[in-house]
Amino acid sequence: MPIKIGLIGKTNTGKTTFFNSSTLSSDEISTYPFTTKKSSTSVGYAITLCVHPEFNVNDNPNNSKCKDGWRYIPIELIDLPGLIKDAWKGKGLGNQFLSIASQSDALLHIVDASGGVDSSGRIAEVGSGDPVSDFADIEEELNMWYQKIFEGNRDKLKKMAEPDNDQVNALTQLYQGMGVKKSHVKEALRITQLEEKDIENYDIQDSKKFSTELRRISKPTLIVANKIDVKGADKNFQRLRERYNDMIVVPASADSELSLRRAEQKELIKYSPGSEQFDILRANDLNQKQRDALDFIKSDIMGEYMRTGVQFAINVTVFKLLKMNSIYPVAIPEKLSDKKGRVLPDLILLKDGSTIVDLAREIHSDLTKGLLYAKDLRYNLRVPTNYQLRDRDVISLVSASKK
Repeated sequence: MPIKIGLIGKTNTGKTTFFNSSTLSSDEISTYPFTTKKSSTSVGYAITLCVHPEFNVNDNPNNSKCKDGWRYIPIELIDLPGLIKDAWKGKGLGNQFLSIASQSDALLHIVDASGGVDSSGRIAEVGSGDPVSDFADIEEELNMWYQKIFEGNRDKLKKMAEPDNDQVNALTQLYQGMGVKKSHVKEALRITQLEEKDIENYDIQDSKKFSTELRRISKPTLIVANKIDVKGADKNFQRLRERYNDMIVVPASADSELSLRRAEQKELIKYSPGSEQFDILRANDLNQKQRDALDFIKSDIMGEYMRTGVQFAINVTVFKLLKMNSIYPVAIPEKLSDKKGRVLPDLILLKDGSTIVDLAREIHSDLTKGLLYAKDLRYNLRVPTNYQLRDRDVISLVSASKK
């Protein structure tokens, strides 16, 4: 299953532009609230350095692609309808939004760093809006939604926890449709110090505290300070970083990324998503407006922030926030290939701490039967089944049937 990343935020913050620029989709972009009336899903990519140059081989990717030494790993991006206040009560497109957001592994919270959106999500004079408050508003909607689920199921929770008073399993069952795992519940209970308290004795503050923590853990979130190219946005970017210093805040210009991706599609420039530079290929085919736009991106975006931030935000979400490692399993170690002869065909993303057994299970559930050990092909080293995999490991599994 590919990683799913949901794009959330108020209307007019640039979510759809971010979505289009990272997937090259062409969803409607407009300035009236709720342009995105239903969610859109498309394929984007997390990008990491490929291992094939290190092994001095040419690869034949199967489940990903390799370009100029970089592996592009497919992920699912979901552009969600913009939220408004009291969405957790079902206002606006609240219920639809929240039910889809629950399927995401992580969230990219897009805010308008230029302050060009008012509290209701309408276009306003640049600088008159407050992206710090906008972020807090949407976060509170998500937290209230988690609490609403808890409060609406108190009797059910009490029954599920009986007879052993197993509140971890009861809470996991209640939230499992939202991608919540037992480890998430345990961690939330530990942090809120509610491990020893019976669910039936939770007061409203307890349920709020637990729900907020569970949401934070189960839906890790990165803040995208979009429209960083607009004058004054840099000050709001600093405010966001200072106010939410326990979170990752990435400055971005989705408009700039979309311009670069479309120019690259037309072969006017050479550009790789996330790159810190681009090269003009057909200068004579550019009109003055295009030249000015590219000059602005080169000086004011890449000159100031190194990159547009769109691809960087996705990469940071996958590899830092979700703590994924890139693992290359191969069937024939001598050739670094699968049984069809494809060299380094697959790249599998596994959570940090995953073992050889987890890798075997991810490839095929039957592979765990008779699994003996694995070979780390970088160091020609035999490793046990409980070996914790590291990023960029190239691994060959050895089972009783294989021997």
